[in-house]
Amino acid sequence: MIQRKIKARLERFLKDDGKYALLIDGARQVGKTYIVRDFARRNYDGFLEINFIENAEAKGIFENSSNVREVLLKLTAFAKTELKKGKTLVFLDEIQKCPEAVTFIKFLVEEGSFRYILSGSLLGVELKNVRANGESETLLDEAKAAWEGRRPLDPFFHGRLMKLFSLYLVVGGMPAAVQAYLDTYDIAAVVRVQRQIVALYRRDIAQYDEARALHIRAVFDRIPRELNKKNKRFYASSIGTGTRFENLSDEFLWLTEAGVAIPSFCVEEPVAPLRLARKPTLFKLFSNDVGLLAAQYMDGIQLDILNGKKSINFGSVYENAVAQELTAHGIAPNYFNSKKQGELDFVIEAGGKTLPIEVKSGKDYERHAALSNVMSNAAYGIKEAVVFHGGNVKVSDKCLYAPIYMAQFLAPASIPEKMIYRIEDGAGEE
Repeated sequence: MIQRKIKARLERFLKDDGKYALLIDGARQVGKTYIVRDFARRNYDGFLEINFIENAEAKGIFENSSNVREVLLKLTAFAKTELKKGKTLVFLDEIQKCPEAVTFIKFLVEEGSFRYILSGSLLGVELKNVRANGESETLLDEAKAAWEGRRPLDPFFHGRLMKLFSLYLVVGGMPAAVQAYLDTYDIAAVVRVQRQIVALYRRDIAQYDEARALHIRAVFDRIPRELNKKNKRFYASSIGTGTRFENLSDEFLWLTEAGVAIPSFCVEEPVAPLRLARKPTLFKLFSNDVGLLAAQYMDGIQLDILNGKKSINFGSVYENAVAQELTAHGIAPNYFNSKKQGELDFVIEAGGKTLPIEVKSGKDYERHAALSNVMSNAAYGIKEAVVFHGGNVKVSDKCLYAPIYMAQFLAPASIPEKMIYRIEDGAGEE
């Protein structure tokens, strides 16, 4: 009798206009889950089931999201397979364990990509604190003003920008990947596009001089693994025992000139001009796109990044994002490493002066022994350093602590419109 009533209700749900979600309440072990699975198998091409007791981490799909777009993004990442629009049923079981999911259901239904069935004991769950979709048009303006004014950004804006930055780490900036996201909000679709791009890179490499193609591909394939190490320096020996940089210089040159990799060279001292202090055989290799880098890592890292999972090594993707920003603004990334003083993640030139940059993904971002050593060295004469991290803006001593997304505001010194100099009188004019 119970099954017949539920089946009849499911049939009405199937025939409706898709303007509501179905809530199935009832005691445990009465067959709710079995019936929904069978219903989905018979009527939908795609099916995603999330049990919030068995998959407690799945609550992050809703609890850490600000709008429907983020929820859809995380749902597709969680599924690890394509969720076809209009042909997929999403089943949220034990919904009482995730009240935020109830908050979003109205807006997910209105968005219309999928159908939704909820099940569980909803005692104590109230439909409240429903959040609307939408973005602030002044987010970047506010962030830039905070950067320039060396002041904290409004916590709401900061939280929103951190979420957008996490999305950028996953999607990256490749036009095809960005378009795939905008068309579908499906991370699985984005990753497929990204892996196609990686495959095209590898195919392009194969068309290079046959004698060198294998080595170039080997270097390219090693980039994610080398960046995931604590010491991100690229060792030629990782390609093969006894391999030296001199044997692979053409391979590294091909990858950088093709725009596939971004080199960051070690400098002897953090003193301008840095180009003259570079050690050509000591360098790190970053990916040209942080989204491609994420796609080359283990399966499931996308959802972990979006949820800010602490076990993930954000250092590699954070540093890669900063290397990209520097390169995009025409700033050559370098790093400094000294046995006595330690290692700085980046050293750049800004206005003819040296600017050290540290990139921190954890909460202890104010602990930076190498940076402190360099800043206290009077011979370098460094006036300011920047530490990019996940928190808000703060100034302490000679360090500017800024959110990681503010790396976009780094810019090379602009050339004045006029630089007039007359030699007749030995006097210069501006």
